[in-house]
This record gives sequence, structure tokens and C-alpha cells, in this order.
Amino acid sequence: MTKTKPASARRSDALSKERIVQAAIEMLDEGGTEALTFRTLAAHLSTGPGALYHHVGNRDDLLAAAAEAVTASVFEPSPENAESGVRGLMMRVFDVITTRPWVATQLAAAPWQPAVLQLFDRIGTELDARGVPLNAQFDAASVLLYHAIGVASQRDAGMELAATVTDRVAFLESTRTAVTDTGDYPFLARIAPQFTGHDDREQFKAGVDIILAGIDRD
Repeated sequence: MTKTKPASARRSDALSKERIVQAAIEMLDEGGTEALTFRTLAAHLSTGPGALYHHVGNRDDLLAAAAEAVTASVFEPSPENAESGVRGLMMRVFDVITTRPWVATQLAAAPWQPAVLQLFDRIGTELDARGVPLNAQFDAASVLLYHAIGVASQRDAGMELAATVTDRVAFLESTRTAVTDTGDYPFLARIAPQFTGHDDREQFKAGVDIILAGIDRD
């Protein structure tokens, strides 16, 4: 007679890494990195914390896998951003960094994790399809990758600032006034009027366009 497995064993067998990662993404989207522990994730999946370790080594591995899955999801055009090519890819990366703060934190904290490597690879693939010469692809892809990682780092730092700054316009205006009044920053003083009214997404897009214009010219 075949013995029936205990309920806990059946739940463990039903788990998969994909299911665990998807559940982790849902929790990260809802509560950020502080909300995700193996204990809370196990409760979310109606299993025990020990069962998760059969599929994921530790919390850092889980965060890396979640970031990798989310980053991969932006590789193809979406209804929100149907633009193809490297420009469309970069803008979808910006959107996921800014709408999912935990992704920005993860990319900034571990820059050579699988999510970054696959993004680097995809940027290079798009540049190759664009006709960028092979000997220029590494430098071009690196600059675009650094552009995205820089935004992730700024967003990550900005989340700490957001805890004390409740009015973005007022904060930027105070910054504008500071650089204008001291006389120590002539360039910043000249462009200070742009501080309060600038749009982060449009500024990122302008950076991508500048980089692509340089790539195409060369």
C-alpha cells in the first residue's frame, strides 16, 4: 500500500523556484525589501521556511532572482511602451526602476548580479541589431548600462531622502536658491531655473538620446 505523504511534504513538493520568486516579487511590490523574509514568504505560500531552502539558498539569492525576473520582463515592448530597439529598452528599464523601488535598491546594491548581466547583454544585443560596429559595442553598452545603474543608485538614495522631504518642488527650489546665492557654482546657477520644473523621465530620455547620437555619429 502506498503511504500518503504528510500535508507539509505535499506543500513542499508543490513548490518551485518560479513560484517562490513570483510570490517574493508580489511581496516586494507591496511592502519593499523590509517586508520580505523567509518567514513571511513561507506564511504567504502556506508552507514552512525550511521548504524554501530546497529551492533558494538565502535571502540575497532570492532578491537577486526576483530582480532578474523583473528585469527580464522589460526586454520586450509592452502596451505602455511599445517602442522597440535600445531606446525603448532603456525607457522600460527606467520605468521599472522608478515604479518598483526595490529593484532600484537591488541593482544599486549588487551591480554585477544576474539582473545586471542580462541587462548588459540585452543592451549589447540591441546595439548589434542597430548596426554598431563590434569594436564599439562594449564601450557603447557600458555607457548605457552606467546610465541606468546611475539612475537606480540615485533612486535608492532618494528613497532615504523621501523620508524627510515631503515636498519635492519646495526641496528643489531650496536647492536652486542655495546654488544661486552662494556664487560658488556658476554653471549650476545658470541652469538653476530648470531645477524645479524638470521631469526625471524626460531627463533620462535626453541622456539616452545623447548617448545614441554619439554612438551613431561614430
